[in-house]
Parts: sequence; C-alpha cells; structure tokens
Amino acid sequence: MFKNVGGSSLDEITLEKGFYVLHFQNESDQVQSFERAIDSTFIQMHFCMRGSSKFLFNTGDYSFDVLDNRSILLYNPQRTLPINLEIQPKTTLVSLLISIEKFHSLFSKESGYIPFLSNENSNRKFYDDTEIKPTVSIVLHQIMNSNTNSSIRELYVKGKIYELLSLHFQKEENTDSEYCPFLVDEQNVLKIRKAKDIIISRMAEPPGLQELATEIGLSLKKLKEGFKQIYGDTVYSFLFDYKMEQARKLLESNQYNVNEVGLQVGYSTASHFIAAFRKRFGTTPKKYVMSLNQ
Repeated sequence: MFKNVGGSSLDEITLEKGFYVLHFQNESDQVQSFERAIDSTFIQMHFCMRGSSKFLFNTGDYSFDVLDNRSILLYNPQRTLPINLEIQPKTTLVSLLISIEKFHSLFSKESGYIPFLSNENSNRKFYDDTEIKPTVSIVLHQIMNSNTNSSIRELYVKGKIYELLSLHFQKEENTDSEYCPFLVDEQNVLKIRKAKDIIISRMAEPPGLQELATEIGLSLKKLKEGFKQIYGDTVYSFLFDYKMEQARKLLESNQYNVNEVGLQVGYSTASHFIAAFRKRFGTTPKKYVMSLNQ
C-alpha cells in the first residue's frame, strides 16, 4: 500500500462506477510501492509525467518500466492484471482505470481504429507503449493542478479525462493542425517542464522571469506563453498555488509550527505567510490546523 510520507502522496478520484483516476506523487528519496486488485474487465492507462515506475507481474517474475513522458495501456480479458507498482523517487504518475463497458460506450463509433475494440481483437490481450502527446500533457497537468478543495472537482476532472481520452486516441493524421505551434516543438515543452522544476526546487527564493527564461534557453515571451499553455497559469501564480499546497501538507503533518512552515515555502515573516494562506484557503494556518484536530 502506498504510504503518504516525505512529500509523497496518492490521490484517488472515483468518477463513477468502473471509472477511476489515481495520481501518484513520490517526492521522497525512497521507492514507494502500491498494490491494488483489479479484474480483467478493466483497461489500465498509466501516464508517467516525470521519473519512472515499474510494474511487477506474477509476484515479480517479470516486469516492465514506465519511463519519463511515456504512457502505457494494458488490457487482458483472459486474466487479471492486478496493479503491483514500484514508484521511483521524484516521480509523478497519473493512472486511469476504466471498465471495458464504459470504454465501449465512449468509443463505440471509433472501434475501427482503436485496435483492442475491433471485433477480431475483443478477446485478445493488448499492450501499448507510446510517448505522451504534448496536448495530452497539458490536460494531465490541468488534472494534477485541479483544486482539491473545490466542490465541483470531480466534474472538472471527469471532463478533463474525456478530453484526455479523445486526444490520446485521436488519429494522427488529424492532429497536426490542432496542435499549438509552440507545443509541436517537443524541445520547447521540455524547457517549460524544466522551468517548472526550477521554480519548485527554489521556491524559497525563485529566480526572476528573465533569469528563468535565460536559464532554460527560451525568450521571455515564449516562457510566458508556453507556461500558460502547458500549466494553465502564469509562472508565479502556479508557484503560489504549489507553495500553498505544500504548506497545507506540512501543516497536516503536525511536525512543524506556522513559522517553520512559512519559512520552508519561502516566507521570511509569519504575517506574510498567514496572509498568503488566507488568500488561498480562506482561513489562517492556525485555524486550519485546529479544524483538522476537531
């Protein structure tokens, strides 16, 4: 079972019966394990946004890796494929578990070009390993950054999952005209991802925008536009939300007081941290901790 320790977490969203989303975030320096029973009627899709993970089968007799910026699809109607996952340090993984019945209802008209939906393959196992498309990457980041406290989060994520599926299975000959010109260049996408990693690693003293642009090798204009396209927000607005989420998790751990948490996420004074926390969550850090204890 996955342990929420050292900045690592598992977030599971049930969209409806037979339709689940799992978000793994392993920020620790240790390999995290996750096991889950799943029957043969499910399709598994795993998207590795960063780092790598290993799937073990037959009690570890054989395995395969899901590498950085790759996605895998598993379907075997002949036998169960329980999830036995080793998530490497500094890894972000989003998994989609969807029953074949639900999947058929979504793609009944497209079964001709989705291999495992065709009549001749309906009872055969299917495996696919592909690079994550830039358009899919955008949707995955929007799902990961969705507001966990929002009352309509499940509805938002469900809509994004539908978008993700349509983009992932979209016929390649139809996609070129729909790609944003910036995102067609995978190198630009990698540079924007690097920018995100930089501001997170230095969140206590983040670089200025021009300094950040120079460090990743993009113009300031492309940094701003690309970051907005991929993460749906400006650089510093994204960083603010990230810092507040980290602060919330640190407070929930009960290992640090308000001042210590503020310092860890880059606020030199408690008053500035309290004001920022209130702006994000509508309450003070102290009241938030008290509500948890109650």
